[in-house]
Amino acid sequence: MSDEPRSAGDSHVLHTRDQASLAYFRTQLALDRTTLAWVRTTLTMASFGFSMVAFFRTWQQQSPTAETIRLHRGAIHMGMALILLGIGGAMLTGISHWTTLRRLRRGESPEVSQWPLSVTVVILIGVIGLLGVWELFVK
Repeated sequence: MSDEPRSAGDSHVLHTRDQASLAYFRTQLALDRTTLAWVRTTLTMASFGFSMVAFFRTWQQQSPTAETIRLHRGAIHMGMALILLGIGGAMLTGISHWTTLRRLRRGESPEVSQWPLSVTVVILIGVIGLLGVWELFVK
């Protein structure tokens, strides 16, 4: 192997550029797949919140007892929390996608956050669940 500098037309240089271009393209596609998975997740959370409220409203209307009214109120709180979590998650997903894509376009390496969106959402779902249990059994 020689220590001579390679010219821009050298097949090895062209192959390396193609590989780098394909790596960038694969990274961008992976980012898009991750973003779409988060969009599905946030839509599911918000949809489940709406469905929960509608289900308990129907149940309360069919059998208007003190218990069904209490459950409906709890479902409204829990449903609103899931709807807000879905909206907030969707907004954070968009911001994360945009900032990561900007870094990639500038040629910078993407950074791994200390508090990834997944960990944040898991913690918030846990808090919402605990509050729901509290409202269901304590109040």
